[in-house]
Amino acid sequence: MAEEITDQSFAAATTDVPLAIVDFWAPWCGPCKMMAPSLENLEKKYSQRVKFFKINVDDNKELASKYKIMSIPTLLLLRNGVAKEKVTGFYPQAKLDHYLERKVKE
Repeated sequence: MAEEITDQSFAAATTDVPLAIVDFWAPWCGPCKMMAPSLENLEKKYSQRVKFFKINVDDNKELASKYKIMSIPTLLLLRNGVAKEKVTGFYPQAKLDHYLERKVKE
């Protein structure tokens, strides 16, 4: 299961991670709930190459503002703690799998 992080723990959790996905979500978000099982499956598949995190935007508005998260779900890709790109909206597992497969090879 993805590690829950907060505005305060974000930097410490992601800085030394070669490749991370941060899932910006909220408990009331239907598409977030639909995508959660796919992210859990992908976390198992990529556990050796990608670290997965979750951040509740309702409780952590500072990070949502910093990274200009306008809608959820949004996945933020980080390399060594630096934000590289965002994927916004619901994506089926196969499409996310294809995306991650490309990113781990870069």
